[in-house]
Amino acid sequence: MTTGQVIEFHGLTKRFGPVTAVDGITARVEPGVVTGFLGPNGAGKTTTLRMLLGLVGATSGTATIGGKRYAALPHPLQTVGAALEASSFHPGRTAAGHLAVYARAAGIPRTRVDEALGLVGLSDVAGRKVGGYSLGMRQRLGLAFALLGDPGVFVLDEPANGLDPEGIKWMRGFLAALAAQGRTVLVSSHLLTEVQQTAQALLVVSRGRLVFQGRAAELTAGEQRATLVDAPDRDALAAALADAGLPVEPAETGLAVPGVEPVRVGAVAAAAGVALSALTERTTTLEDIFLELVDGTRTHPSATEGGDR
Repeated sequence: MTTGQVIEFHGLTKRFGPVTAVDGITARVEPGVVTGFLGPNGAGKTTTLRMLLGLVGATSGTATIGGKRYAALPHPLQTVGAALEASSFHPGRTAAGHLAVYARAAGIPRTRVDEALGLVGLSDVAGRKVGGYSLGMRQRLGLAFALLGDPGVFVLDEPANGLDPEGIKWMRGFLAALAAQGRTVLVSSHLLTEVQQTAQALLVVSRGRLVFQGRAAELTAGEQRATLVDAPDRDALAAALADAGLPVEPAETGLAVPGVEPVRVGAVAAAAGVALSALTERTTTLEDIFLELVDGTRTHPSATEGGDR
């Protein structure tokens, strides 16, 4: 079975004139899991992937696959399967013809072309010209190209773009299956919802800098729930909660009682004869934390721990 290799970034930086697109990223991507590479548009994801694949030179730092730069890999297509542009196919070629060119150049058997197209569900349209493909079909063709050399490492940039809901569900299952085989799967996206159902590990970047790396569960670890409560007589409510020994903090509307269930807060208010106008539970979601990380209002220790995690 083809196995994955570790992807490592060490101080990876890219400047375009006065603009720093990628700023000192240090991170490690392990085999056997799907790693989501997340960040808003313009965060530096595609530039980072292009440096990893040798398409753009780094200003400083390194990006390696199994300890080697992409240019030093003896058999790149058999080592790394990459899909960065869904539209980078000659419109006049058929899907099978497109893959056959690369297979021949890389010394890959022609039979693998049919296998790769079958794996992504394009066997029935293999003889059609790519110019007539939908965006979703081109995404699948890009994945077929990545699969061509049966590699152990996959680097995919926004692979779900243009797919319908059924296609997105298929993509999630397919990527999970690749990781389950021990391969390395790095998938970029600007939407947390696209990867959180599939990715076990996350790299999050913002403005070219790494702001989180680790398991998705680590983002919400230690997050405390709170009950939001209000009353026409807010002072009486605050006094009742304090008398019951409950922690009380001011909130945007009403009071927050951290770490206490709504049923407990309601019972205290009822016992004190305080009528409530609002009683809800507040939880910090993964999406809340993600947005706070990328807009700079939250920091995470993993952003500075780098490859020593």
